[in-house]
Amino acid sequence: MKIKATIAASLALCMLSLPAMAQDTKIKFQLDWRFEGPSAFFLVAKSKGYFAAEKLDVSIDAGSGSGNAVNRVASGTYEMGFADMAALMEFTANNPTAPSKPVAVMMVYNDTPAAIISLKKSGIAKPADLIGKKLGSPVFDAGRRAYPIFAKANQLDVAKSTWVSMDPPLRETMLLRGDVDAITGFTFTSLLNLNARGVKDVDVVLMQYPNYGVKLYGNAIIVSDAFAKQKPEAVKGFLRAFAKAAKDVMANPEAAVKAIKERDGLIDEKLELRRLKMAIADAVATPNARAEGFGQTSPARLALMASQVSDTYATKNRVDAKAVWDGSFLPSKAELTVFPK
Repeated sequence: MKIKATIAASLALCMLSLPAMAQDTKIKFQLDWRFEGPSAFFLVAKSKGYFAAEKLDVSIDAGSGSGNAVNRVASGTYEMGFADMAALMEFTANNPTAPSKPVAVMMVYNDTPAAIISLKKSGIAKPADLIGKKLGSPVFDAGRRAYPIFAKANQLDVAKSTWVSMDPPLRETMLLRGDVDAITGFTFTSLLNLNARGVKDVDVVLMQYPNYGVKLYGNAIIVSDAFAKQKPEAVKGFLRAFAKAAKDVMANPEAAVKAIKERDGLIDEKLELRRLKMAIADAVATPNARAEGFGQTSPARLALMASQVSDTYATKNRVDAKAVWDGSFLPSKAELTVFPK
């Protein structure tokens, strides 16, 4: 009887431990912004079961800016996130004693989608036309923060332009009202917001930073350094699933938008399809991205950006490019071959 009882107890113990052994690794993921076109890259990976195939239980939440995404990953509230590389660099340089520092593990926006946007009727057609003009954006906008880099690349005196601050929903409205002469913003955000207000593309002037000598990287997938150390295989699995989804998204953006609609039934599919296609063209599948390889970075270019962010953002410490980037989790070259021919 004692032997039977011992066997039964052992079996019961094994049965109790099986669910724990079978559990997928949970990852809370923080987006930089709302569920819009570019979020399809992440939502497709979830809806198609690519994360699940890697034994990952991934939850994806909308965000409220890259700075917040970095802070939430740093605090441990989220294991991973999506944020502007400059925001990550600034946090790391300003918080040398932070117990947990996020690190970028895959580049997604190889070129910053930041741009200066104006209406053609304003007469602003080139960087020099910004002299003496009134520029507007939220104080945390990536294009505004990086404007001194744009100005230096185009030999502009930053002191000869003035800035007006506003909340994000008012940016394009204030441009239309004439409260400001130009604004900074992501191309696939501000242009489409102007379209929604009745402005045609032909009446808008876009000065995209990469076309005017600015070599900044944009958004990358970031991870808590603590989680990366504890669960390196989970991070690798996440990136494999993401790369697989990225290939699907770029091959068929129309189908990819359905994944956004599943998450937020109120989106305008036609609008978000255009936003997604713009993001792919302006930031993801760019000539620089094709040259460097999807998800990857150039050491020289990353070092240049680190120096520029240190100077422009006046960080407490110089940005160490090696402290903010770790490419060791990236999938194989074959798995990163995602761009359409």
